Amino acid sequence: MTGERLSHLDDEGRVRMVDVGDKPVTERSAIAEGEIGMEPATLAAVLTGQSAKGNVLAVARVAAIGGAKRTADIVPLCHPLPLDAVEIEIEADEGLPGLRIRVRTAARARTGVEMEALCGVAAGLLAVYDMCKGVDRGMRIGPIRLLEKRGGASGTWRRK
Repeated sequence: MTGERLSHLDDEGRVRMVDVGDKPVTERSAIAEGEIGMEPATLAAVLTGQSAKGNVLAVARVAAIGGAKRTADIVPLCHPLPLDAVEIEIEADEGLPGLRIRVRTAARARTGVEMEALCGVAAGLLAVYDMCKGVDRGMRIGPIRLLEKRGGASGTWRRK
């Protein structure tokens, strides 16, 4: 980051929303993922549909979509974006044990959709916690990370 400055600060160091008005509209996409670790019995209950609150995976999927769509309401300096697509993958990981949620966002926009993918992941993971906290308050969320972003002036970036 040597020599670069944070884009959300003006020349005097004050917080600002970045002006993207002159940027071209391009295809943008991002993929983020995160995980939630839980007791093996909790994971078994989720996977067999035995949760007292209902279908944990369905609620997590809807929460992830909603989180991606409402990013500008959660992250103060994000632009509200009309997303073209939000895709959710949820997989069990016996090694955690727990779940991994992956969110892919896409839009034709002037700014990237990384924050939407990350917010989607966070919302999905929080929904799992909420659905299962009655039997497993020791669940742990994280890490949440960006895996890939495409589009815009900086092109494609992938986590190594």
